[in-house]
Amino acid sequence: MEAYTDFAGVYDTFMDDTPYEEWAEYIIGLLEQYGAGRGPAVHGEERNIVVDLGCGTGTLTELLADAGYDMIGIDNSQDMLRLAMEKKEKSGREILYLLQDMRELELYGVAGAVVSVCDSLNYLLEEEEIEKTFRLVNNYLYPGGVFIFDFNTVYKYETVIGDATIAENREECSFIWENYYDAGGQINEYDLTVFVKETEDGLFRRFTETHLQRGYTLEQMRGLVERAGMEFVAAMDADTHGEAQEESERVYVVARERGKALAGKE
Repeated sequence: MEAYTDFAGVYDTFMDDTPYEEWAEYIIGLLEQYGAGRGPAVHGEERNIVVDLGCGTGTLTELLADAGYDMIGIDNSQDMLRLAMEKKEKSGREILYLLQDMRELELYGVAGAVVSVCDSLNYLLEEEEIEKTFRLVNNYLYPGGVFIFDFNTVYKYETVIGDATIAENREECSFIWENYYDAGGQINEYDLTVFVKETEDGLFRRFTETHLQRGYTLEQMRGLVERAGMEFVAAMDADTHGEAQEESERVYVVARERGKALAGKE
C-alpha cells in the first residue's frame, strides 16, 4: 500500500512534539560550516538554493525558508504536498514544491545544497536505489555543494524498535503502530491503524497503512556515497551531535559534490 495517503492528514498531529526548530538550527549550522551559507551568492544565485528531498508536509522547508534559503521541496506523496502547499499559502513563502520520486530526481538547474531528513532515505529498500538517488543528487549540486541527510540505523531497528507495538490516544485521533523487523534483509515493517474523529457524535473513521523501511549501517552509507561519486565529509550522532557510534540510532551525514563526470559512470 502506498505510504502517506490517509495518514498524511494526521501526520502533523502525531508529529507535534518533533523538534523541527532544533533540527533546522542544526542543519543551518552544517550548511554554513560546510559552505552553503546564506546571503549574497558567491558563485551565483544557485548557491542559495536548497532542496528539501522528502519534504513531507513542509515544516522543515518553511523553517529553512525563514532562514533565508531559496527552497525547493520534493516529495512523492501528493497528500503530503497538499498540506505543504497550505502552509506555503499561509506563510506567503516563495517555495517551489515538486511531486517527484527521489529516485527520479529532476531539477531545472543546480542547487547549492540538498537536505533529506526524518529518515526519508530509509524508504529506499535496495542499495542500488540509494546509490542512484545519490548520483542524481551529485548531478544537481553546484560544484562543491553539500548533501546533508540522516538515516535510521540497523541498530535502531534491530535493538531499539524491534518487534514492538506502540499506541497513542488523542482526543481527535488515535493510532496503533505494530512493528516488525527482519534482521536478514534489514527491513523494518510497521503497520499503522489510525482512527480519526469525523463527526460531532464521536464516530471515528478507521484506516490502515503499511510502511517499509530498511536500516543501514554507517559503513554501507559511506560506501554508497563514495560509489555515487561524492566525497564523504562527516558523520554525526543525531542526538548528541558528536561522532557517530555503533549504538547511534539516527545518523547525520555530510557529503560533498565531487566530479560529476565520475558520478555519471556506470
